[in-house]
Amino acid sequence: MKIIPSGQTLGARIEAIDLANPLPDADFRTLLRALGQYGVLCFPDQTFETPDFAAFARRFGDLEVNVANSYHEPGFPEIMILSNEIGADGKPLGLNDAGQGWHTDMSYSRDIALANILHARAVPMRHGKSVGETQFRNMHAAYEELPDEMKHTLEGRTATHDFEKFWEVMRLRPGSRRAKLTEEQRRRKPPVSQPLVRIHPLTGRKVLYANPGYTMWIDGMDRHESDLILDYLFRHQERADFLYAHHWAVGDVLIWDNIGTVHNAVADYTPQEHRYMRRAQVMATLDYPALVA
Repeated sequence: MKIIPSGQTLGARIEAIDLANPLPDADFRTLLRALGQYGVLCFPDQTFETPDFAAFARRFGDLEVNVANSYHEPGFPEIMILSNEIGADGKPLGLNDAGQGWHTDMSYSRDIALANILHARAVPMRHGKSVGETQFRNMHAAYEELPDEMKHTLEGRTATHDFEKFWEVMRLRPGSRRAKLTEEQRRRKPPVSQPLVRIHPLTGRKVLYANPGYTMWIDGMDRHESDLILDYLFRHQERADFLYAHHWAVGDVLIWDNIGTVHNAVADYTPQEHRYMRRAQVMATLDYPALVA
């Protein structure tokens, strides 16, 4: 196994490893440490069937079944399909607008996610180059570069996150296939409070845990003051030196840290430029500090 850092704020390429085979414990620990250190890991040229993909993802923690409970692999509700393709029956093969906007998956859930894992089966291409990159921002660096006064303001504070916020933004976009959330779906994912500053389980360092997609307001704070601080934090995250972009290739498996990054899927491709990804959402259910020690 070769780990090749990108040299940027995030990202590493992992070569000479076949994820279809069960990982030895030592290799798994190495990957966990690399995930904490680099935030985004790419494994090129991976080929495996859905059961093997699900088994690999489960090594990192329990897999979440998306609250919308649609577009998943047959027999594997925890493996979601992200795609703009239409099947022979005229129905969409997958969710076509997943992740389009800056957010952190599962920040709206009381139990948060450790990582996302995507496997690229089809990548949109134009003039011989891939389009539809996925962008990331480094929340370790974002916290560390905050002024001391702002760090003091955020310490011990929580903010409310709401699944419906991002869902409604996406649902109201032209051409969206998303239906309004049902009362049952809302009941299963009510708003929750999350600390604005977390200790990352893989690194032991502090991260900024707030994102434009799901964060609503800072709890117990005047709403105007809350809005000003959140606006500052979201603009602070936009610093160019916090940004990393992954350019997809068919066969890529991408794992990213959902605690130490925010991400955005760039939708700069047409319906004729096909995209098809398998997706697993890994919940933070293991004793990671013990695993990476």
